[in-house]
Amino acid sequence: MERKMRFALVGAGVISTSHAKAITSNSHAELVAVCDKEIEKAQKLAETYQIGSVYQDYQEMLKRDDIDVINVCLPSGMHSDYTVEAAQAGKHILCEKPLDITREKMDRMINETRSRGVKLGVIYQRRTFPAAVATRNAIQTGKLGKMVLGDAYLKYYRSPEYYKSAGWRGTWALDGGGALMNQGVHGIDLIQWMMGDIHSVFAYSSALVRDIEVEDTAVAAVKYKSGAFGVIQGTTSVYPGQETRFEVHGNDGSIIFGDSGFKQWKFQGSDEEAPQVEATASASNDPKNISANGHFILVDDMIKAILDNRDPMVTGEEARKAVNVILAIYQSAREGKEIVIG
Repeated sequence: MERKMRFALVGAGVISTSHAKAITSNSHAELVAVCDKEIEKAQKLAETYQIGSVYQDYQEMLKRDDIDVINVCLPSGMHSDYTVEAAQAGKHILCEKPLDITREKMDRMINETRSRGVKLGVIYQRRTFPAAVATRNAIQTGKLGKMVLGDAYLKYYRSPEYYKSAGWRGTWALDGGGALMNQGVHGIDLIQWMMGDIHSVFAYSSALVRDIEVEDTAVAAVKYKSGAFGVIQGTTSVYPGQETRFEVHGNDGSIIFGDSGFKQWKFQGSDEEAPQVEATASASNDPKNISANGHFILVDDMIKAILDNRDPMVTGEEARKAVNVILAIYQSAREGKEIVIG
């Protein structure tokens, strides 16, 4: 009988439950340990998912030679340090979004995992959603013709209590930003995955409502490397939060979809109907209301990537792109000019 891939979690906060569900529901995986400096959180998670070992000391957990993969479920600005330590211990890493919050930290993660020969996968579960996959395929096969516009509307609501619920939320040091870096990063990753890489941005960004040091509202005009234009809107300030929505347009067709499915699927000279897709859970109002399906797929993909010795579905290099866009948006808002993304 083939040995199961053994996973361990570091960080037992809200998102850790999605990882635990995905691992424990996979017949080829085993969740053997969880670590959190707040030991009570780790103990509660262990009790819920029958995890055999609980740690408060991360280095102690890394000494185990029966752990294959570390799932990093920590505040965004801590991802790099914990990933690098895991790589140095010979562990593969499946990291929550965003990869990290600075270019230097992301480079270190990528360089360390590549040089150590371990896998680095990142959670951008929207890439697994059927509507997004169908849209990307339609663009890549030329159904929309020459791409003209690619827009992402990412209007979330997060209450003042949400930002007070953990000391790292809404801080530059550990959250790395606000509505874009924490919530909107998924949509920014998705629009550039479908449309192609973004060349430059011109943006406004500020805390218009919440008493936080980072932005709760941002808008950006973007230019893609293909020459197409677009708009990104990201908030945590509007009530109620709106369905996440993506609109892509070419000279031969348009596709619009949101969390509830396709709104438009129209190509010139064609009566093709939109693919039938299930609605996905929306976290626009409640951060706990996210679909775990994407985590299931990405955990399974990580197992296969290790066994087949290939890159995971979302590599560090791919995951870095969305953060680079957000950092450029912040710079543009500060400096009042177009920023070209390097």
